[in-house]
Amino acid sequence: MHIHFNLPHLTGKEAHYMYQAVYNGKLSGNGEFTKRCQRFFEEKYGFKKCLLTTSCTDALEMAAILCDIHPGDEVIVPSYTFVSSALAFVRQGAKIVFADSMKRNPNIDAEQIEALITPRTKVIVPVHYAGVACDMDCIMEIAEKHHLLVVEDAAQAIDSYYKGRPLGTIGHLSAFSFHETKNIISGEGGMLGINDERFIRRAEIIWEKGTNRAEFFRGEVNKYGWCDIGSSFLPSEVVAAFLWAQLEAMDDIQGKRKQLWNKYYELLKPLADQGRFRLPDIPEYATNNAHMFYLVCNSLQERTALIKKLKENDILAVFHYLSLHSSEYYKDKHDGRELPECDRYADCLVRLPMYYELNEDDLEKIGKLLAL
Repeated sequence: MHIHFNLPHLTGKEAHYMYQAVYNGKLSGNGEFTKRCQRFFEEKYGFKKCLLTTSCTDALEMAAILCDIHPGDEVIVPSYTFVSSALAFVRQGAKIVFADSMKRNPNIDAEQIEALITPRTKVIVPVHYAGVACDMDCIMEIAEKHHLLVVEDAAQAIDSYYKGRPLGTIGHLSAFSFHETKNIISGEGGMLGINDERFIRRAEIIWEKGTNRAEFFRGEVNKYGWCDIGSSFLPSEVVAAFLWAQLEAMDDIQGKRKQLWNKYYELLKPLADQGRFRLPDIPEYATNNAHMFYLVCNSLQERTALIKKLKENDILAVFHYLSLHSSEYYKDKHDGRELPECDRYADCLVRLPMYYELNEDDLEKIGKLLAL
C-alpha cells in the first residue's frame, strides 16, 4: 500500500460550513466565518489582533509593508527556510542578510545575529522550523537593544510554545500558514498575527486594498476611501468556513499527530543511537507541535540512498529547503559568507511521511526499512 508524504485531513464538517457560507449570502472576505477564526486565535493565544490572509506569503508581505521597508533596508533571515521568508521583504526593496542555522537544529543561530546588524538593519525574521521555537529571549533582547522589529515566521508553528508563550505572540508581528501540508489547513491560506497595537489600524487598511473599509462596516466612519498602499489579502468566506471546521477539531488533530511523532521517535531512536542519522532536537524552552518528523543523515549520498530505498517500497519521503543564499536568484546578491550548518541541512535533512491518517503499521514498515 502506498504511503504518501502528506494527505490533507478532513474533519467531516468542512463541506457543511462551506455550504453555510454560500447560503449566508456573504462570500467575499471578512464575514462571519472569518471573524470566528480570528477570534479563535485572539482568545486562545492572546494576539492583539489577527487577520486571515490568502497565504502565509501574503501575511509576510503585509508584515513587510507594516515594517516600512524601503530599498536598501536590511532584513536578517535564516538561509534555511522557504523562499517567502525572504521574498516578502525583497519585494519591498530590502537587502537580505542571511543567517546560519544552529548545529543542534535548523533554526536560526540567535547568537550570531548581533554580528550581522548594521545601521541599515530594520527587521529580524526568526523561522520556527518544524514548529520548534527559536531562542526568542535572545532574539528579542537583540531587537530591543538595536531598536529592530521582529517578525516571527510561524508558518509551521501553530499551537507550539516558547517557555509557555504561544509562538507568533512574542515578536511584533507574525505569519502563519494553513497550506494543505500544515497541521491545520484551508487548502491555501494564512494569517497575520499582530502583537503591537500601533500596527493594528494600518494592518486592516493594507488588508482591505488600502482602504478603511473594515472601519466603515463596523460603523466607525461614515464613508471609506483610499488611505494607504495595500492589496486584496483577505480570503473568501468559503476558505474561512473550511478553516473553522479544522479549528474546531484542533485538539483531536494535534493529539493524533503527537502520537505519531512519539511513535516515530521510539522506533527510530535505536538507529540514531547507532549513528545512522540524527533525530529532531527539541530544546528545553520549546514544545513540539508534531508538524513534521525529519532525520538528518550523515551525508548527501546517504540521504539520497534513503529516499530511494523508501520510494522503491512505495513510501514517499522528501528532502526540504535548499540554501537561499546560494539560490539562482540571490547568490550574486549574497555577501559571500559561508553558512555551513544551513548547507548541511540542505544536503542531509529528509522529511518522513506525516499526516493524520498514518497508522502504527505504516510507521513500523518505515522503521524496518530504515533499519536495513
